[in-house]
Amino acid sequence: MTALAFASLDLNDYAASLNAQLQGRGAEDVLHIAIRDLFPRQIALVSSFGAEAAVLLHLVAAVDKTTPVLFLDTGKLFDETLRYRDALIDRLSLSDVRVLTPDPKLLSAQDDAGTLWFRDAEACCRIRKVEPLARGLKPFAAWINGRKRFQAATRQHIPLVEADGARLKFNPLADWGPAEIEAYFIRHNLPRHPLVAQGYPSIGCAPCTQPVAAGDDARAGRWQGADKTECGIHVSTLPSSSPRDEE
Repeated sequence: MTALAFASLDLNDYAASLNAQLQGRGAEDVLHIAIRDLFPRQIALVSSFGAEAAVLLHLVAAVDKTTPVLFLDTGKLFDETLRYRDALIDRLSLSDVRVLTPDPKLLSAQDDAGTLWFRDAEACCRIRKVEPLARGLKPFAAWINGRKRFQAATRQHIPLVEADGARLKFNPLADWGPAEIEAYFIRHNLPRHPLVAQGYPSIGCAPCTQPVAAGDDARAGRWQGADKTECGIHVSTLPSSSPRDEE
């Protein structure tokens, strides 16, 4: 799709149309259509290289190993996550992993001591995740993420495709459950994030991630004890430019 054609679309209507067309399609088909047919060289995968990330990374690599992968290195991640990232890059032969980091000027102004997460988790996520991702997504018309409906009450109704500011967002694993994820790990002999065995089914920054009790939501260990369930990259109101704006 040309930038001019994309710019003329109402993204909410386009997302609704794509949802109707992709209804019943498997994740492999959705990704092939998104990466190869609709947005060649205009789409990126955003991955945390977390507990379940290997599944979507493997699926995307099967379509095109050169698909850009955006990774948010917040400066607060577990060392295990960084080592796991490197292992998956090597295992899947990913050739375009782009590491996004916080703006040093923002960190200096707002989190010079590195303790903002304790005082204001929303502000910390904004400067360490939301703002870097907004910058990283600027060249792209669409992006892919690994959210799933079973993960939390706030995710129960996510569609396959949705409008997200100036671009489209694909959720190809939206209807996958734990059994399908586990089966895919086994079928493809994918390595596991080392913290999963320690009771972390959802893994973010080290200060704000705890193990989860049996029976709790997979994301119950994120920002435990706080009135917060998302880091903000899926509910961002930050202004962002896209190829539509830059033509």
